[in-house]
Amino acid sequence: MKITATLSGGDSPRTYNLDGRLGQTLYQLHRSGPAGVTALNAPAKRLAAYVHSLRKLGFTITTEREPHGGDYPGFHARYRLQCEVALDLQGTEPRP
Repeated sequence: MKITATLSGGDSPRTYNLDGRLGQTLYQLHRSGPAGVTALNAPAKRLAAYVHSLRKLGFTITTEREPHGGDYPGFHARYRLQCEVALDLQGTEPRP
């Protein structure tokens, strides 16, 4: 799966060709909208690393800490895409 992402804003739009987990992560962030994504519902186990890489490319992504209970209570992160991005999916749509 390959994605062409056009990031609006600034002096001119920037276009990136993303594939693999980086492309999947951006797709999930874009698709989830205001609900955002967590490691529980994202396709990648290293979600934080992929978010970090997308931020380095210029995508604005916020992080919100949320508490959770269960056998191992603590906190997890919810990531939300905060910038205008147009996606062009090349080939098949990524798995959820």
